[in-house]
Amino acid sequence: MKKVGLFFGSFNPIHIGHLILANYILENSDMEELWFVVSPQNPFKDKKSLLKDHNRFDMVQLAVKNYPKMRASNVEFSLPKPSYTIDTLTYLHEKFPDYTFALIMGEDNLDGLKKWKNSETLIKNHQIIVYPRVFNGEKRNHEYLQHENIHLIKAPVVELSATEIREMIKLGKNVRPMLPPEVFEYLDGSSFYR
Repeated sequence: MKKVGLFFGSFNPIHIGHLILANYILENSDMEELWFVVSPQNPFKDKKSLLKDHNRFDMVQLAVKNYPKMRASNVEFSLPKPSYTIDTLTYLHEKFPDYTFALIMGEDNLDGLKKWKNSETLIKNHQIIVYPRVFNGEKRNHEYLQHENIHLIKAPVVELSATEIREMIKLGKNVRPMLPPEVFEYLDGSSFYR
């Protein structure tokens, strides 16, 4: 069985924080690959500031092209909207029966996990790798972290947010250090987020 980590997100845009985290997980786990699953529409997020699906997918492809164990996935583009993680996983299991998939999520997502579609099934059947987030400066202990399939890893906490990056671009500020060079070039020559 090939073990693949799935990092879901809108990646609007993908930034170096995402790559640092992905690389850390690949280097410190038994995962053979990590897929950035570009979500067309998160049921809990506003769609206004979202770049077109294919633009975000292009940026992820550019960002991971020099990382052989990472890849961009647009699997959710062809699935019904809004995208639900459990449906995507069901589809991926049918398409790749020899793969085992683990979910990668930020600690801040644990609070809303019980609102996810079929969350019990999700937790029961999949390993979930949780990376730390800072909550207004304090760390929190979550009931879900007691579950045998949920593992909190000691990944570096990178406080970079795509929302802040979009805001800085809009204000004409320099975001070059926050983005993979290929993504910076892609955005620099465009009117995206301005």
